[in-house]
Amino acid sequence: MTSPDPQDIPNRVRFIRYGVMQLARRMRLERGDDPLSASKLVTLGWLVRGGALTPTELAARERVRPQSLTRTLASLEEDGLIVRMAGASDRRQSPVAITEKGLEALNRDMRQRDAWLAAAMAERLSPTECEILRLAAQLMERLAAPGEEDRC
Repeated sequence: MTSPDPQDIPNRVRFIRYGVMQLARRMRLERGDDPLSASKLVTLGWLVRGGALTPTELAARERVRPQSLTRTLASLEEDGLIVRMAGASDRRQSPVAITEKGLEALNRDMRQRDAWLAAAMAERLSPTECEILRLAAQLMERLAAPGEEDRC
């Protein structure tokens, strides 16, 4: 296998970035009429994947300041989508967990977008292309992981 032409890498990177951004935009458009905000979705997603987390831990995962999450967490708690666990007197150190209602809201949001994506793939892509896309998704996850080195 030959090494990629170093002068072609910027073109490939732009092409990939454009495709990822277009799909992300379309996925946002396919959300329901009463969608959760992006920050609420991200927060609920972290709680599903990581279990109960403190606001400080959530902020570190989202790469924002803990103060930036204050409104999001207050709104999620007010809506019954998260619950604060008993803990330290400092609210920044009291873990929050997703509630059943929060999990249902997150799943409802994902189901709508998943349904659109499944239909679009079935309509527009061959089975081989669907498999290539599945493999590309795994590669994109690896690229998005913190601490991974650039190998291209």
